[in-house]
Amino acid sequence: MRGNAIAGAGFVLFWSSGFVGATLGSRSSGAVTLLAWRFVIAALLLGAWWVYRRRSMRPRDVAVQAGLGLLSQGAYLYCVYAAADFGVGAGTSALIAALQPIVAVVLGQFVLGERAGTLRWTGLVVGLGGVALVVGGDLSGRPGTPALAYGLPFLAMLALVTATLIERKTASDVPLVDGLVVQCATSAVLFSGIAAATGQLVPPVNSGFWYAIGWVVLFSTFGGYGCYWLVLRRSSLTTVSTLLYLTPPTTMVMAWIMFGDTITVRGLLGLLVCLGAVGLVLRSSRKLSVGREMMSACCSPTSSPPPPR
Repeated sequence: MRGNAIAGAGFVLFWSSGFVGATLGSRSSGAVTLLAWRFVIAALLLGAWWVYRRRSMRPRDVAVQAGLGLLSQGAYLYCVYAAADFGVGAGTSALIAALQPIVAVVLGQFVLGERAGTLRWTGLVVGLGGVALVVGGDLSGRPGTPALAYGLPFLAMLALVTATLIERKTASDVPLVDGLVVQCATSAVLFSGIAAATGQLVPPVNSGFWYAIGWVVLFSTFGGYGCYWLVLRRSSLTTVSTLLYLTPPTTMVMAWIMFGDTITVRGLLGLLVCLGAVGLVLRSSRKLSVGREMMSACCSPTSSPPPPR
């Protein structure tokens, strides 16, 4: 139980660090350049570990992990960054991304058979309201932003949900780090190709860019995605998706620490609402887990009746 709590806390912190890393990188380069070198460096580091440990993987598993990389890293990150380039406000993207837990629970009922009770649905709706409070001051986009650009955050959210469902459905026995090797290598090829085709592959000659690269590789890629898949494997689709409610308020606090951004009363209220909502959902998940264990014990043919009193 304690290990799950540590993994969940790590996921929230590391996933939120990605927004800080994007801000650091935007000061010295474009988004495509940052993404290309982020995954090139990550793939080289993980690839060196792969060769050193003499790892191997079945072709089917390679294909599945490559697909997960294209969806959860390639499509998700590209759509988020592209939306920002078109002028979609960060708050708008964050609010749309906050629909993920609800979408994940709805689809999970059909794909995975994970049911959601009243308490869980209440927590999901309250969490969405908490995120709205946190990002409410940044819901406007730049003048002239194309209407279709607002669909990009939706595509990003759906890509991550789809990848999560695939990982959960396949119940892959591929070790976590091995999966990240293939995912990051796939994203490196994708973003390097895009950067080369658009003339954005050459990195800027300044230390700030490489500091940002180090940040997003270590914290956002290894930490964020590593903890995301770890929490998913240890808990449920609903749990890992609901923890995303905590990333906007966590990012708010990190931006205050790193860049001196202002924290408003509404933002603090949103933080408290998000914490309460996540607590509701996790509480309902624990009750459901205990109920399933009791049913399994009662219905098992090897279970023995309680001793007479």
